[in-house]
Amino acid sequence: MRKTAFLLVIFSLFLFVLTACNSSPATIKDREGNEITIPEKVDRIVSTVPSNTEILVALGLGDKIVATDKYSKDVEGLNPDVTYIDLMNPDAETIIELNPDIIIASEMNKLGGRDPFSLLKESGITVVYIPISNSIQGIYDDISFIGEITGTSKKAAEIIENMKKEIDKYKKIGETITEKKRVYFEISPAPDLYTFGKGSFLQEMLEIVGADNVFADKGKGIAISSEAVLEANPEVILTNVNYIDNPVEEIKSRDGWGSITAVANNQVYYIDANSSSRSSQNIVKAIREIGHAIYPEFYE
Repeated sequence: MRKTAFLLVIFSLFLFVLTACNSSPATIKDREGNEITIPEKVDRIVSTVPSNTEILVALGLGDKIVATDKYSKDVEGLNPDVTYIDLMNPDAETIIELNPDIIIASEMNKLGGRDPFSLLKESGITVVYIPISNSIQGIYDDISFIGEITGTSKKAAEIIENMKKEIDKYKKIGETITEKKRVYFEISPAPDLYTFGKGSFLQEMLEIVGADNVFADKGKGIAISSEAVLEANPEVILTNVNYIDNPVEEIKSRDGWGSITAVANNQVYYIDANSSSRSSQNIVKAIREIGHAIYPEFYE
């Protein structure tokens, strides 16, 4: 009996040590390849770009976001007491006072050539970086990673699975379209016209619905001339520009653009800026909207 009791005590101690080891902070690599240590508890989160904020809310973590960027103000599901910070120049003192467990940052925060969160990392706060996604697979990977570091992997897998089902549905429709329309998608208006080509998830979205991007052979974010659009003569023009008054009418009223087939046939449409530009699960909404704009007879 004594021997059995002794063995039970030893076994209990072994389990205790094993559990303690398993609950210690995990060291992993973030999406940029930086080695990071994930806190044991992630209850207070700082999210620095809208796409990450949307993912966190979808994972059921909106109430745990203590601060986010000003562009995330339109994201539904945030704590009403959330603090809004400058995306490119966050105030380190304000963030430290919020006592976050983790900062989920973006490659976009470092576009100015410096890391605005370097001092916060030095203070011991865990900062993870999500790269600017160039593909739908990249968005899946972002959701999966954020789920992993916040203890919501099961919900993340569910979100990804639902996205894949919806996208497959639209892809099957797109594959039935034999007479593909030629499309120009504007992401910056005159006088500085910008569009996209290969190497962007927006290009994938056009391909999914069965459309041909007239600038598909270009890079993922490119400046183009008005003459180039006139020469391409698209059948449909899409825009997600949301910072000028009536972007559709602005396109139609440009000098010389009346000769473009899309303008002549009144085939110029606005696509929701948030769902078409933010790399989150909400791209599914944009795919549906793009499909309906180009092929209303195929997409509801």
